[in-house]
Amino acid sequence: MSKHTVTLIPGDGIGPEITTAMRRVVEATGVDINWEIAEAGAHLMESVGTPLPESTLNSIRKNKVAIKGPVTTPVGSGFRSVNVQLRKELDLFVNLRPAFSLPGTGARYQDIDLIIVRENTEDLYAGVEFEEGSPEAHDLIKFCADKGAGAIRSDSGISLKPISITGSERVVAWACEYALANGRSKVTAVHKANILKYSDGLFLKVAYEVGARYEGRLEFEDRIVDACCMGLVMRPEEFDVLVLPNLYGDIVSDICAGMVGGLGIAPGANIGTEYAVFEPVHGSAPKYEGKNMANPTAELLTAVLMLRHLQETEAAERILGAIREVLAEGTAVTYDIKRVNTGSTDGCVGTSQYADAVIERL
Repeated sequence: MSKHTVTLIPGDGIGPEITTAMRRVVEATGVDINWEIAEAGAHLMESVGTPLPESTLNSIRKNKVAIKGPVTTPVGSGFRSVNVQLRKELDLFVNLRPAFSLPGTGARYQDIDLIIVRENTEDLYAGVEFEEGSPEAHDLIKFCADKGAGAIRSDSGISLKPISITGSERVVAWACEYALANGRSKVTAVHKANILKYSDGLFLKVAYEVGARYEGRLEFEDRIVDACCMGLVMRPEEFDVLVLPNLYGDIVSDICAGMVGGLGIAPGANIGTEYAVFEPVHGSAPKYEGKNMANPTAELLTAVLMLRHLQETEAAERILGAIREVLAEGTAVTYDIKRVNTGSTDGCVGTSQYADAVIERL
């Protein structure tokens, strides 16, 4: 059995509790991992002046693989998302978001098995923004007016939406290769090219050029994003692997998570050419910090993705099987799972006790 060194970022809020649960479960499989602890989060602002120290980035660069808990992101002010910064610094151009049915979650749908591949570095999340009233915003408004590109109200804040050939080509190619490697049959490119002809239009053009390379091995199609959302809700069986620009991928992946029970059971991975950072989709839930209440399922499923990446497939499948058993039995589950199934939290267990139940079934 190989020995792996993995950067472990506990995060803040409920992050330390769920990453502790994850670590215990992974270690119980017998996989030999040296956990190198690194910090990120709002709690570092006062001591080091940044939520993402360079030492944490260097740890990931050295180890190539990291797994993290959630990190609080202020809304509307304060520092930018640590997750977005990690993706940009390490060029983690793929956000992998599987959505699949598990027993005992109270989900509205059954038999869902979808893969969302979201471009992670461009689009409206590129961070190219101009504040309302700033000289830069004024200059851009004037530039657009002078060039006949359209009138923008003078009191506007402006975000740019860059989509490149390079970014589109590599994420669509990654989605197609993932589909082939995992026995999938169809890739759907999702866009709004009917309206955004020069950004989403470019994404769609490049997507079909890439898709043509896989003719005879994969079915390749496209959907306009609003029609895709309706189709997912009405006929999810028509979809398999979806590849999307950044913003649509964020939204559609949450729709798919909602179909299988919510963000509490939604794993995620951010993958680039050199590095991979695994993280659950949900937030840091600071009001539950330190209360041993949080559902660690998403973090455990994220560890399953990490173990597959490390080629520890047998351990990954054991953890997934144990989670299925615990959820199906429904006796040793956290308050959110208990409530959705029974209407009451009576008999629920805490974060650490849920991890105990998973470990017992490995």
